[in-house]
Amino acid sequence: MKISASIYSDKKRFLKEVIHDLMAHQVDLLHVDCNDDLSVFADIAQIRSWCTIPIDLHIITENPSKYYDLLRRNPVEYLTFQYENLKEALSIPNDILGKKGLALITPTPISAFDGYSNFDFILIMATIPGQSGGAFDKINFSKIRQFRTKYPNKSIHVDGGVNGEVSFILRNMGVSSSVSGSYLFSEPSIGNALMNLTMRDIESHYCVEDFMIPLEESPKDYIENCTTKSILQAVEDGNVGFTLMLSKNNELKGLVSSADIRKAILKKIDQLDQVKPEDLINVNPIKIVGSATVYEMLQLIKKCSFPIMYLPVVDSQHNALGIVNFVHLIKGEI
Repeated sequence: MKISASIYSDKKRFLKEVIHDLMAHQVDLLHVDCNDDLSVFADIAQIRSWCTIPIDLHIITENPSKYYDLLRRNPVEYLTFQYENLKEALSIPNDILGKKGLALITPTPISAFDGYSNFDFILIMATIPGQSGGAFDKINFSKIRQFRTKYPNKSIHVDGGVNGEVSFILRNMGVSSSVSGSYLFSEPSIGNALMNLTMRDIESHYCVEDFMIPLEESPKDYIENCTTKSILQAVEDGNVGFTLMLSKNNELKGLVSSADIRKAILKKIDQLDQVKPEDLINVNPIKIVGSATVYEMLQLIKKCSFPIMYLPVVDSQHNALGIVNFVHLIKGEI
């Protein structure tokens, strides 16, 4: 996940000093907020003379068309317009370079993106735009999942309330870029903040159930009436390499992974028609309770002697709540 440094969040230093500090720490992107202020482009021109770090421009305006000529003369790598402020149609001309995105505040449903599906990414505003230092609203974890499901080939960017813990969760969810402003510049140094945004030993304020994939979206089969074929189909349809095995009351009874299937087949390679559901099911999978913190989840993973790619999530009564999938971290963070 790329870190996009919000350059105007440092109120104490001149812009050139801020940019050179970010260059020294090899930040991924420079986030430039433009609250309907044409003079921002003078800063962009200056930044281009100082460095080659890609620029991530977020424009809040009622009339995007007044920026098109400026964007032609000062192209940026990432261009985002704030959806809620638009008073005219947002139709960015094809000769304006850079990847295009639409920014949505927390209350705006992701269906607003439907009219802009030709854009490259969404920018989810996890705090109130313009309020530096706000807390990340955990309802946005659900919005990220919804958008990922609806638009699997689009990138997701997040702005607001991103600290070390939130950064870990966002990386795990496959977010491509997160904007960091007040957190980045309030730490003892930018280097210290960047380390916190990418480290895995973190303090916890969120629970697993805040960002897990809920049960209704998780692969599952029911143990009372399952067959070998239904289990294999559940693993195939789930597209994550495993399926939960539940009772009719959603109590977790086990798990079947692709590895479990391979082991069962190897054991009965000459009698494949004899493979039964009980041959496939791991009745004692590693699992975690939904109320566990992110720190507790990481400690559980560290104790395991083998790689953990996913975890069933349960409540105190052993009823399934959903899953946590670590595929994006294992792939090296998109």
